[in-house]
Amino acid sequence: MLPHVLLKLFNELVDGSAEQAAWVLNPLDPGLMRSLETLSAAQASAVPPGGGASIAAHVDHLRYGLELLNRWSRGEEPFAEADYSASWHLITVSEAEWASRRHALAREAYAWRDALSQPRELDATELAGVVASIVHLAYHLGAMRQIDRAMRGPAAQD
Repeated sequence: MLPHVLLKLFNELVDGSAEQAAWVLNPLDPGLMRSLETLSAAQASAVPPGGGASIAAHVDHLRYGLELLNRWSRGEEPFAEADYSASWHLITVSEAEWASRRHALAREAYAWRDALSQPRELDATELAGVVASIVHLAYHLGAMRQIDRAMRGPAAQD
């Protein structure tokens, strides 16, 4: 049951929420991938007032983390050599680079979704990593929506 719930939450974050069946996002929220499509490369490259990472950097960071998880799901042990800081050096992207980065994120996100849908025995550390991958995605979606309000989904309804 837990794997099904985790997959449901991951799908909602990536692809958006249905009219009534929302758990994390508000109903009819477009989710991460469609929200990113609304931004130009210039918007994705903008650094927030006061400094910080651009949306393009957040996207690359998410892509990299999901790539590591996908490698792990195929039996590799990629975490010991991982360089999580590399994405944060990315600041600006061209329109072609922005499209490529969104495509790469989608590829890794949907591969991870497929991995989540496969039954697998997990120890406590692995289960924590799987749950953390969903929390991590939610955190970065929220951070990107704070950087550029154009990415925000619909407001909550009473």
